Amino acid sequence: MNRIVESLREGLVQGVERIVSSFFKQVYDFVGCVPFGRVISYGQVARALGRPRAAREVGWAMRCCPEFLPWQRVVMADGSIAGGVYAEARRALLKAEGVGFLPDGRVDMDTFQWRYEDFELRF
Repeated sequence: MNRIVESLREGLVQGVERIVSSFFKQVYDFVGCVPFGRVISYGQVARALGRPRAAREVGWAMRCCPEFLPWQRVVMADGSIAGGVYAEARRALLKAEGVGFLPDGRVDMDTFQWRYEDFELRF
């Protein structure tokens, strides 16, 4: 009986890992398309990938993204900078790209948010 339970558990874990890694890859492919000098929110990424309630999962994916990915271009929906200890690095990278900020420190989403809907992307 224990062997059956272990086998089922192992299969379930492998299935979940495939789903997660597949979604993470989609996130990375999409974020890689965000143009220089533009930002996008975690929720926008989730909606673009057909998972409108998965903004948190997008955040998890971004926590372990490949080094070459423009991770600094993904911000919170209101333009706030996430990232804890990396928040200042993210802000500096965005400023270097010419992204503007509001007086309260948030990204000016009205001006710098990437409207991916205007582009034909396939994932």
